[in-house]
Amino acid sequence: MRMRKKKWAVPELEASPLYIKDPVSFRENWQQAFARPQPLYLELGCGKGGFASQFALANPDKNLLAVDISSNMLGVGRRKIDALFFEAGRTPDNVRLAAYDIERIHEILSEQDTVERIFINFCNPWPRPRHFKKRLTHPRQLEKYTAFLRAGGEVWFKTDDDMLFRHSRQYFLDCGFALRWETWDLANSDFTGNIRTEHEDMFEAEGIPIKALIAVWPGRDNG
Repeated sequence: MRMRKKKWAVPELEASPLYIKDPVSFRENWQQAFARPQPLYLELGCGKGGFASQFALANPDKNLLAVDISSNMLGVGRRKIDALFFEAGRTPDNVRLAAYDIERIHEILSEQDTVERIFINFCNPWPRPRHFKKRLTHPRQLEKYTAFLRAGGEVWFKTDDDMLFRHSRQYFLDCGFALRWETWDLANSDFTGNIRTEHEDMFEAEGIPIKALIAVWPGRDNG
C-alpha cells in the first residue's frame, strides 16, 4: 500500500527519540535502545503504527521494536504513537521505530537479541508465484526469524487474504513451527487478545473476514 511522499516524515523521525536511525548498530544489543531492559517484542511491517501504538501503550512492561521499509509510514506511525501516549499522560519509552528492509532483518537482529513474539499484520500477499519469496511468512523469512525468536516464542499473524493465509499456515508447519491457534474469521472467534487496526475495520466493512493464527517456535533442538 503506497502513500504520497511526506516531506516532514524523515525530519520528524530523525528528531524523535522513538526512531532508530542506524538499527544495524544495535544488533546484539537492542535492549540499550530502550529506557529499561524488558521482554522484546517485534512487529514486522508496522505501517502507520495503529497496532504498535496500541500495543506499546497497553503493555508498559514490554519493549516493542516496530520495523517498516517506508519512512513515510513510520512518520505517520510516530505521530500516532506520540498522540496516543500524550492523551494517556505517558512517555513512549517502550517502543522504537526502525526503517529497514525486512528481507534483511538478520542484519539488525541476531540470536543475542532474544525476541519473545513477532507480530505480522496484513503484510503484502504477493499473489504471483514468482514473488512468493517476498512474503514475510515465506520459509526463507521464517528461517531468519528463528535465529532470534526464543524457544517457545510465538508469531502472531493476521491477514485478509485467503491464499496467503492458507500458504502461510503450511509455511509455518514446514519450518517446524506448531500451530497453537487459528481461525478463518477472527471477529467471530473466541480470541480475546486481539488489537484492532484500521485494516480490520476496512476489510470487515467490505465483508472480508480476517484470518489469524499463532505459531510457536519450539527451538532448534526440538524443531
